[in-house]
Amino acid sequence: MDMQWLEDVLVLLEEGNLTRAAARRNITQPAFSRRIRSFEDWLGVDVLERGANSIEVSHSLASNEVEIRALVSRIRDLKGKITQFDPASSTVSIAAQHAPVFSTFPDMALHAKQFFPAIKFRLRAANLRDCVSMFLRGDTTMLLCYEAKGATPLPFGPSIRRELWGVDYLVPVVGGGLRYSVKANGDIPFSTPAIVYPEESYFGEVLSVEERHFGTPRLCSNPVCETAFSSGIKELVLKGIGVGWLPYSMVYREVENGDLISMGETLGKVPLSVAVYADVKDQTSMSLLDVWRSGGTRR
Repeated sequence: MDMQWLEDVLVLLEEGNLTRAAARRNITQPAFSRRIRSFEDWLGVDVLERGANSIEVSHSLASNEVEIRALVSRIRDLKGKITQFDPASSTVSIAAQHAPVFSTFPDMALHAKQFFPAIKFRLRAANLRDCVSMFLRGDTTMLLCYEAKGATPLPFGPSIRRELWGVDYLVPVVGGGLRYSVKANGDIPFSTPAIVYPEESYFGEVLSVEERHFGTPRLCSNPVCETAFSSGIKELVLKGIGVGWLPYSMVYREVENGDLISMGETLGKVPLSVAVYADVKDQTSMSLLDVWRSGGTRR
């Protein structure tokens, strides 16, 4: 179908007369009539009621004028989006777990800005299950999440592309006055207070499977606070309220300057992949995946 046929039809509906409509379209009436006939051939029905001495616009055409206008408007908008597409000035919506919003996304955003200085982001933070739901509903075009080592990637179909930003680790850290409870050999009493994850949270599930001390209420003799929010755990640990497991990308500065002590050498650390998923039909998301692929620092 030729786009100009729809524009002809709209002018015809406004004028209600072939001669005046042809004049507005800057073509002869016979040529205009042929274009209307071509539209009718494509449609399979007549949109003009042709009598012996008159030609009238059919009721079926007139009654759908609003729909035709809306269709023309949508086609024009789509044409503009395609012809003026610029990933550097687009807004990208991302469903992300709470932890990577604080731990890895700032570095990801800075990295993306090197290639697309004007790009904007809209983050929707939630637990993993809700993030997946938002992504599948089309509320966002990208999904950012942690994946435990050995975990199977989320079971999306071929319309979804997955890339890795890099590797992170869950490490146990201690701060404040509790730093002085760390023994010379790096051990810490199992009775030390801890900030733990709920068993049903993502990090709680990971630490529970790994049987990591101080990770969840079941694996701790003195849980003083339970929360699924890593950012909250970090603040409590810094105050010396308890031991806590956190992504290393969230705490490495504090570990380097001595505000926190990593217990990774004695209690171990849990590798995590930083995965990004995107709808292959979204060009901006595809451009970002190319930029972010293996772009993260492997610590």
